[in-house]
Amino acid sequence: MIKTYLKSILIPVLIGTLVGIIVSNYMDYNSLIRPVISPPAIIFPIVWTILYILMGVSYGILKSNSLLTEKEKNIYYLQLFVNYLWPIFFFVFDWRLFSFLWILLLIVLVVIMIKEFYEKNKTAGLLQIPYLLWLVFAAVLNFSVYWLNR
Repeated sequence: MIKTYLKSILIPVLIGTLVGIIVSNYMDYNSLIRPVISPPAIIFPIVWTILYILMGVSYGILKSNSLLTEKEKNIYYLQLFVNYLWPIFFFVFDWRLFSFLWILLLIVLVVIMIKEFYEKNKTAGLLQIPYLLWLVFAAVLNFSVYWLNR
């Protein structure tokens, strides 16, 4: 069971770290005109690490209790894939408006994931709520950065 949770947590954390390393040379966050609600840049890796851990624990709950079907696996890994592409679109390609639309897609996928996880295990679904809230905040930031820097 510990192995299941470790694997479930390490996958999102390690891939998220790898994406962070890839985009780090392109990050222009501090040079952008940002809205007043923008947190300092140091907050992002801290928050994302916590969110990836919560994602992994949530997935681990379903996996360790044999509650995962292909449907839950597919939505989980699809939203992770969409999540990992966002910083590449935003920072590497500077596609700010496209990134906003992309994060809206991610929000929809996460809402679906929460619903599916919650139906299997309430705790697994509820553990994804901070992720959804952060994504909504990130979408507001994304659009604001796009608008202020066009």
